[in-house]
Amino acid sequence: MSHWLLIYDFAPDYLERRGAFRSEHLALGWTMADAGELILGGAVGDPPESGLILFNDRDAAERFAAGDPYVANGIVRSWRVAPWTTVIGENSATPIRE
Repeated sequence: MSHWLLIYDFAPDYLERRGAFRSEHLALGWTMADAGELILGGAVGDPPESGLILFNDRDAAERFAAGDPYVANGIVRSWRVAPWTTVIGENSATPIRE
């Protein structure tokens, strides 16, 4: 299994604006999680400055961003998808024990 991170950079007013779109954003996330495409996701920082969402497929990460109301409504300033080479843990893509 490969891992891909969807990395969000939030707008400065993220906390004030997210409420109007949060239910739709979470519904999209849970739909993809229930389908086995999204593994984990959440905000980073206190207060939140960015978000990380872990997927097992690059296409799934890109589809999420394309359909996310946070992105469509400018709550996310920018986003990118990056491969994550996981090597430690039961579900790592390429476990290494030396």
